[in-house]
Amino acid sequence: MSTTAVGLWALAADPIDKIPAPHIEYAQLSPTLIVLGAALIGVLVEAFVPRRARYAVQVFVTAAALASAFAAVVGLAAGGYGTTKAHVAAMGAIAVDGPALFLQGTILLASVVAVFTFAERRLDPEVHGNRVDSFAAQAASVPGSDSERAAVKAGFATTEVFPLMLFAVSGMLIFPAADDLLTLFVALEVFSLPLYLLCALARRQRLMSQEAAVKYFLLGAFSSAFLLFGIALLYGYAGSVSYSVIADVVDGTVQKIDPALAGTMGNDALLLIGGALILMGLLFKVGAVPFHMWTPDVYQGAPTPVTGFMAAATKVAAFGALLRLLYVVLPGLRWDWRPVMWGVAIVTMLAGAVIAITQTDVKRLLAYSSIAHAGFILAGVIATSKEGVSSVLFYLAAYSFVTIGAFAVVTLVRDAGGEATHLSKWAGLGRRSPLTAAVFAVFLLAFAGIPLTSGFAGKFAVFKAAAEGGAGALVVVGVISSAIAAFFYVRVIVLMFFSEPKADGPTVAVPSLFTMTTIAVGVAVTVVLGVAPQYFLELAGHASTFVR
Repeated sequence: MSTTAVGLWALAADPIDKIPAPHIEYAQLSPTLIVLGAALIGVLVEAFVPRRARYAVQVFVTAAALASAFAAVVGLAAGGYGTTKAHVAAMGAIAVDGPALFLQGTILLASVVAVFTFAERRLDPEVHGNRVDSFAAQAASVPGSDSERAAVKAGFATTEVFPLMLFAVSGMLIFPAADDLLTLFVALEVFSLPLYLLCALARRQRLMSQEAAVKYFLLGAFSSAFLLFGIALLYGYAGSVSYSVIADVVDGTVQKIDPALAGTMGNDALLLIGGALILMGLLFKVGAVPFHMWTPDVYQGAPTPVTGFMAAATKVAAFGALLRLLYVVLPGLRWDWRPVMWGVAIVTMLAGAVIAITQTDVKRLLAYSSIAHAGFILAGVIATSKEGVSSVLFYLAAYSFVTIGAFAVVTLVRDAGGEATHLSKWAGLGRRSPLTAAVFAVFLLAFAGIPLTSGFAGKFAVFKAAAEGGAGALVVVGVISSAIAAFFYVRVIVLMFFSEPKADGPTVAVPSLFTMTTIAVGVAVTVVLGVAPQYFLELAGHASTFVR
């Protein structure tokens, strides 16, 4: 045997060169693991539990898992993982720090409330003696076909929506906590793919629902491709997908250069183009102009419970990821990305507010409203300060509950064709059902940022942080946009309370305890965060430091 072969044999036998086993901190990743585990249980329920019992089992498993995961987040925060024990877990893949835990808690609470709208079965009249929900009886059947009619007659229900929702939530929990670019991309796909499916499952207006899902899928695929291309360019620039390493290369403090990447490392063109492409991918998920085109069509076509869940939870997750990218990876590029974000924020605020005035459908109006709110939140992102982070965290928490509550109210107003979303049908709703109209008015006033609502506290915090961060002109544009937006919110309130109800107008369905709970929680959070926001602002302030 040659000496070379002996040397290789010795090298192979040397225990030092074994691949190290991964070190995973399961306790610190427990919120995500609980939700993922429950999603897998949900898949097994679909396979093994009799059809009649699936609905009750899925609702219980989903609600229990989300509540348990929230308890795990609270336990981690109480254990100091949001402050003194903040660190990067899972071998550098996931950050466990204040912003991550705060955003995860917000996503989980919003999801618990959204699950109740998924489970609602009292709004539609019974079909063949069976109560029905918002979702297609059999997703695989062609709309209007014999197989669909047979599925409806047999009382089938698409209970797969619950595990799909849990998979989406698990991706959303990882997305704002991801500490390397590959984890970020995997999380994006994990929560996007279930949402594409959920958007296509409306029981009524199935063709519009499927069209919304296809639009969302195609545009989402484009945004994912941009993000992935940006990741590849940033890897070429820094020789790593880790946030901290990329930040070190940007700052010029990197110690070790990979010889294979020596030719491209530090190439500013790769950094600027890669960073821009990743920003585009994230701004698409946020719904910022000019990447907002999917929002009104998808919000209008998707089943309303899915729209509420998506509008709230996706925004929280996407803004969390955006904050981490800009504050942890690219703080050294602040002078490059700030002017771009200024432009995006201004166009987003104005376009969302102005186009919303022309809308005649409630769901499309709320979609353009969500675009305007994305612009307001971007003002806090641009502040590039600790106050900016805390104001964005607070705004996201406040906004998510108002949004889910507002879409829950939309599910109640119905005519013979299902939900009556055309604004003309809401005329006189305040006389026909004063309580429903009053609750919707509270949510609209919160969207408008009227004092004593959570919307006012959120906008005030964001604009204050932006002004202190040197973005005073942006605050002026934000206030003007808020005034424009207030016009169409107040217009809907006037329509509900000061117009004559039509004789053939819609009725307000009496919901079960599920939807009542969702709306009650939405109103309670809106009022509490508006009247006494200080505790929650301080909580967001404590949770505003990113780990590096």
